[in-house]
Amino acid sequence: MDPSIAIITKAYFNQLNLPQRELSSWHFCDNEVDANECAELVLEGIKQATSPSLWWHQANDEPLPKVGDLNIVTKWGGEAQCIIETTSVSIVAFNEITKEYAELEGEGDKSLSYWKRVHWAYYHRELEGTKFKPSEDMPIVCETFKVVYRNP
Repeated sequence: MDPSIAIITKAYFNQLNLPQRELSSWHFCDNEVDANECAELVLEGIKQATSPSLWWHQANDEPLPKVGDLNIVTKWGGEAQCIIETTSVSIVAFNEITKEYAELEGEGDKSLSYWKRVHWAYYHRELEGTKFKPSEDMPIVCETFKVVYRNP
């Protein structure tokens, strides 16, 4: 684990005068360029949502996010960038994602057509090797978040 994880965790909880606890840390996407770009978009306040498929959660025995969850966003190499708090979670079919939600994701030109194109390709990679196959009505975990702490 990158030392920046412990540093940002300690700084965050010290600032709040709360006992320190371990937080999950992760990067967006499945490649370095996109992961680092998304981390930067979060820091700029542009990216405020993320959307793995429900099937990925099921295939990886990964719990669903909950409102109030705290997570450390990292770059691809594991360097902590900020701490985010989950503000909403809903499960929406791929073909029912709205243009407003696509804009919250903050990627590319922020359009629904861009969101569908890049996420469709991503879900194929995400679900590869599982029993699931992407479909127009597959359930997507739509998580919105806000930055609650960034490195000074």
